[in-house]
Amino acid sequence: MTAFAPDSLVLNRKLPLWYQVSQSLRASILGRAPEASLRLPTEEQLAAHYGVSVLTMRQALKELEEEGLISRHRRRGTFIEPGARRGAPRRLLGSIDAIVAQQSGERTTILGHGAEPVPGELAEYFPEDAEVVTYRRLRCDGESGEPTNWAENAVRPDIAEQIDLADLERWPMTKVLRDGVGVRISRITDTVEARLADPPTAELLKVPLLSPILHYTGVTYDESGRVVDVARIRYRGDRFSFSVTVDAE
Repeated sequence: MTAFAPDSLVLNRKLPLWYQVSQSLRASILGRAPEASLRLPTEEQLAAHYGVSVLTMRQALKELEEEGLISRHRRRGTFIEPGARRGAPRRLLGSIDAIVAQQSGERTTILGHGAEPVPGELAEYFPEDAEVVTYRRLRCDGESGEPTNWAENAVRPDIAEQIDLADLERWPMTKVLRDGVGVRISRITDTVEARLADPPTAELLKVPLLSPILHYTGVTYDESGRVVDVARIRYRGDRFSFSVTVDAE
């Protein structure tokens, strides 16, 4: 491997392999350290790393090339595009790595965190808890510094006490829960709806009051079926779009 080392991936045989690989590699690219090499390993090395065929790896790389995240040069190799945009449409096929990739690649500032009573609108998700620990974060484009979204995560207290704030400045919450805390995530339910920017959102995202935003709610469940985290993220409507692809079996 080169200085750039992609994250590991546990493949789900119910989803297209190329898709899972592309989303995992996408998250690794957008979440890479600033000093990491822009040169990717060869197709053969990447295929061996993910445990897939070279043909599958080639299809995954084609997806990232079409998105503008990488460029491929005959005899020179494949390189990460340093100026790649983060606001391209997301294709979600039910992969945890798709959620991680969706949230990666931005500079994160923690606005605050602490225990508070379970909000009324979240009571159904935390029936056994009197409190949750809420994390508020602002994400900005890694190059321009422009605000792109801000997030509130309500996390079960027993899980929150294991979270390292330094990890939240580097990784999306989903990755922190899975790889940092060790939560065995069974599923995440996503809801995206159009809303109007309220005063806090307008101020944080630097958009006009009552301008359109995308409001994302993600509910994360562990293997026992309990809710671990409820994420509420407000995206600038001019920077993000979401699409869902359903493949016939």
